[in-house]
Amino acid sequence: MVTVSHVVTRILEDMPFLEEALVRDIINYAYLAEMIKPQVEQEMRKHVKRAAIVMAIRRFRETLRSGSVDALHVDFKESDITVRSGIFEITVVKDRNTIEHMQKLYDMVDVQKGDLLTITQGLYEITILSNSKYKPEIQKLFAKDQTLRVIDGLSSLMVKVSIEAADAVGLLYMLVKALSWNNINIVEVVSTLTEEIFIIKEDDTAVAFNAVKGLVKESR
Repeated sequence: MVTVSHVVTRILEDMPFLEEALVRDIINYAYLAEMIKPQVEQEMRKHVKRAAIVMAIRRFRETLRSGSVDALHVDFKESDITVRSGIFEITVVKDRNTIEHMQKLYDMVDVQKGDLLTITQGLYEITILSNSKYKPEIQKLFAKDQTLRVIDGLSSLMVKVSIEAADAVGLLYMLVKALSWNNINIVEVVSTLTEEIFIIKEDDTAVAFNAVKGLVKESR
């Protein structure tokens, strides 16, 4: 038999950012109960009292280990944060013609002077990130029917961490959480061994920088 407790537990487990908030007791149970009440009633197919949902939330909270949050500790004290504006993104169909143009991109973009060029290949698409000044030249390489999407007005937020931090469990989670809790929309994520590069809207740059800077300050 499906109970309110079972339904609430499943809903909360699908909302991973809530786990830490519940462990740290920074969630208003009554407000959370009211927020998930429609979903609970839909799955239960009947009216459910808010008090019953609050009780189920409290029981779920008791099952969480306080150490589950602290276990995800990443040392950011040796990290550097670099922001670049004036970035654009273009996604094209992956076929023989577009693949042949990839070498032209490396000849076109002056990475030695610090210009940005990242190329991510999926099974059917290729996404290219570079400085906006190269946009006209890059777009000329691809036919209109090969171009799936172009996004302007982007910035890159690069977090360079130590080798130890790069191997730590929860590195990407901690960074994404810091940005998400500040309502930052992450357009793309590009990773290397010790670099996590987040592509965001230029309007979000200042807030995103301060959010990640807070993680570095806590480690220091």
